[in-house]
Amino acid sequence: MIFVTVGHQMPFDRLVRAVDEWAGARGRNDIFAQIGETAYRPEHIEFASQIDPDKFRELVANAEAVVAHAGTGTILTALELGTPVLVMPRHGALKETRNDHQIATAQRFKSLGRVEVAMDEKELAEKLDHLADLPARELISTDASAELIGAIRGFIWGSNPPI
Repeated sequence: MIFVTVGHQMPFDRLVRAVDEWAGARGRNDIFAQIGETAYRPEHIEFASQIDPDKFRELVANAEAVVAHAGTGTILTALELGTPVLVMPRHGALKETRNDHQIATAQRFKSLGRVEVAMDEKELAEKLDHLADLPARELISTDASAELIGAIRGFIWGSNPPI
């Protein structure tokens, strides 16, 4: 099963429509999407507007791959559970989000070798055709690293941490 998710903040019809059209063209019937509050209704994939957090984790854990917006929470959940991720970031200029932070997020996670990225619908369809080839990623911990904790402590307390 491929799990598609757009998060909860704003509609992302461009992603949902692209996956829906791809599924119809390929005869895929193994896709479930969380599509948010939107007027677009997929014709070829199963969907729900919202899902609760436990169901979300279950879907991510059981998916062959996650196809998503470049939301940090979605990416981190997939990496915690070892599920390959293909993201298509929202674009501020298209009014899909308030700015282009998702483009930066996608590029950063890609540079770390953690996700595959499609910048538009055409590239998304091409990468969906090869979704089974996505490599399994190294699991990440749900706990912050000692290095991160030290950096935060240093930022908060400076060179004189409390005893």
